[in-house]
This record gives sequence, structure tokens and C-alpha cells, in this order.
Amino acid sequence: MDAGANNLSEKTIDWLQDLIEINLDSSKGFAEAADNLEKDDRGIEAMFRNLSRERAAQAQELQAMVAANREKPTKSGSVAAAAHRTWMDLRAALGGGSEAVLSEAERGEDHIKAKYEDALKDLAGCSCTQVLERHYAAVKASHDKVRDLRDARVRA
Repeated sequence: MDAGANNLSEKTIDWLQDLIEINLDSSKGFAEAADNLEKDDRGIEAMFRNLSRERAAQAQELQAMVAANREKPTKSGSVAAAAHRTWMDLRAALGGGSEAVLSEAERGEDHIKAKYEDALKDLAGCSCTQVLERHYAAVKASHDKVRDLRDARVRA
């Protein structure tokens, strides 16, 4: 973490809180997606569990930045994401299978990717952008991997 990261503006703290929330949402979403996969999708299940841990670690890193600024970091995800996870559970229960789970996971990845893009634009020059750029690279890579897996399933 950058030395200037303990002197962040209110706007920056607000962005970090939003990113904490969306990373927590993503972590929970990947864990639930792993639970909803068919038994023969162990590779995707393992990938989703790894992505869940990665997002939890990103949230923890952002929480530490917020706490270093004497602010109370967000500890939970959003109501909208909980509703999305319920929809994903329902689609899987109704027989949507792995393709449906991958489609919903990609939709979630679109959302977190856009949030990081907006934050990076709005916080250009902030001492925290190095951390955010690293997180964004991981989010973009996982988005592309999920999309490619979904596309491969659709073509198969």
C-alpha cells in the first residue's frame, strides 16, 4: 500500500467502500455459483472457489486502506447482489445447468469490471490507483475466462 494511502479524500473513501461491497458480492456470488454447478464441472467449481477467495482478499485489502484512514470499512455486500444470487440459484434449480451459472457469473463480472473502470477514471492520480489497477487486471482476466468458458459451452 502506498504511503499516501492513509490520507485519502472522502470521495476516494466512498469509492473504496463501493469497491469493497462489490468485491464481497462477487466473492459470495462465486462461492454460490460453485455450489450450483453440476457434479461433473469440478474444474469450473475449483476456479469459482479460487475467484471467491481472490475477491475476498481484494475486499480485505481495500478494507485495510479504509481503516488506515480512520474510517469504518464496509463489511457486507449489497441487497441487489443477494437478489442476483437468488436468481442464479433459481435458474440452476430450474435446470439451467452450467451454462446458466456461467452466464450469470459473467453478468456479475461485467458489473464489477465496469465499477473498477469508473473508479479508475474518477480517481486518476490517487495514491490508491496502483492497487485498483492490480485488482482491475485480476477482474478483467477472470471476466474473460468466465466468458470464454461460457462461450465454449454454448458452442459445444
